[in-house]
Amino acid sequence: MNKHSLFILILSFAAACAQTPAELQVVRDAASALGGVDRIQAAKTLTIEGEGAAPNVGQNTMPDGELPVWKVTSFKRTIDLAAGRTRVQQERSAQFLFAGPTVQRLDQGLDGDVSYNVGQDGVMTRAGDQATRERRIEMLHHPVTIVRAALDPAAKVANRRQEGNEQLVDITTAKGDLLTMAIDAATKLPLRVTSMTDNPNMGDVAITTAFSGYEEVGGLKLPKRLTTTIDKYPQFDLQVTRNSVDGESVDLAATESVKAAPAPAAPAITVTAEPVAKGIWWLAGSGNHRSVVFEFDDHLTLFEVPLNEARSAAVIAKARTLSSKPLTEVIVSHHHFDHSGGLRVAVAEGLKIITHRLNEPFFKDLVARKHTIVPDALEKNPKPLVLDLVDDEKVLKDKSMEVHLYHLLDNPREGTNLFAYVPRDRILVQADLYDATWQQHLWGENVLWNIERRKLKVDKDVPVHGTIESYTDMVKTIKAKPTIPVAGTR
Repeated sequence: MNKHSLFILILSFAAACAQTPAELQVVRDAASALGGVDRIQAAKTLTIEGEGAAPNVGQNTMPDGELPVWKVTSFKRTIDLAAGRTRVQQERSAQFLFAGPTVQRLDQGLDGDVSYNVGQDGVMTRAGDQATRERRIEMLHHPVTIVRAALDPAAKVANRRQEGNEQLVDITTAKGDLLTMAIDAATKLPLRVTSMTDNPNMGDVAITTAFSGYEEVGGLKLPKRLTTTIDKYPQFDLQVTRNSVDGESVDLAATESVKAAPAPAAPAITVTAEPVAKGIWWLAGSGNHRSVVFEFDDHLTLFEVPLNEARSAAVIAKARTLSSKPLTEVIVSHHHFDHSGGLRVAVAEGLKIITHRLNEPFFKDLVARKHTIVPDALEKNPKPLVLDLVDDEKVLKDKSMEVHLYHLLDNPREGTNLFAYVPRDRILVQADLYDATWQQHLWGENVLWNIERRKLKVDKDVPVHGTIESYTDMVKTIKAKPTIPVAGTR
């Protein structure tokens, strides 16, 4: 090879090395559209203020119905771009029937690898590791933060592809978080960011935030609307009233005492068994999600696998210690996530599911979902879903036990709820119908109407939430607290 050819080869190699990889070019195009790489990297803080709607996933009246909504009347997110800090303060009000405080104020922050919560009293406490990861990724669901993270030399940008008029790349941040950014092929502005996570009920889910209505603020283009979905459900629709760049200085750091404190561990799960009548046990213990066991001639029946896999697995294990008879079935009162949270572990344990017929499509979907990010019991031990569906009423009866299941009718909050009644002991077993600690009993009159309509003679309430008490006291509490005159029509 002569000197001229060698020189040309060296120049060609140098030019090739100087070219920006196609994946990184997508990021640089997005940066240019937003205001330029230099402006993005020079920005110190972002403040996003607004209002919007935050639907409450897993708490709708019917499994396929509209989600109840929190109206977010005040929202403020402040981001320290260089320090990796953020703080979100918001006030929201319930636009649905709710037994707790209908106005809530949330104050949550992230300081690097430490997340924290600020109580109503202003006291800051450390949050868990899961909250840290979630808040770190949530902070990246913004055009400026995701592009800035992608420009970090320690980040990896890969898998460039074209889908219609969109260009997409996968971004692995310096912290190892994987997100996908889509930009408009024409304007180069970011359209959305997607991250994958585990949801205990829904399994592997995509969380996507879409951006629209860009405006120019402080040399950057920033979206006026951010719409977030989780799987197929809306999660938060934020209408921005004010974007600011490098605005007022705000201390987003966690206190030294919070930084020094260990991340809180998950609370210990305990399950106690309290006999309430012959062959009936109330499984309580930690938390405020209870279950009930009924003993029949040759088997046990469980009422409720609540909250999550860990709680329900402990409940199932405890139930099996109460008798030598096998536990064969569980009554799932309704579809709300905190009451169907143990559905998959119950199926993995080979239990038949007794529930209202209108829960069938929803429960089939939950059981069929993939849980590969955090494999659960059913992912590890697949079993078929066996359903025993109830319409208006079902009687479980043999020589040892008689349990009547009834559909709660015309309730403004609970569309598929089943409650149980034991005639022998005049016991009511129910979930989400009543809890003595609730601030208001907005659907309480409907509950009493249902009991009267069924001509049930109740002496004792054995609840999934709250404590066991007499039916007389239950009625007094409902009558004494705020309610709405909702009566049945059938």
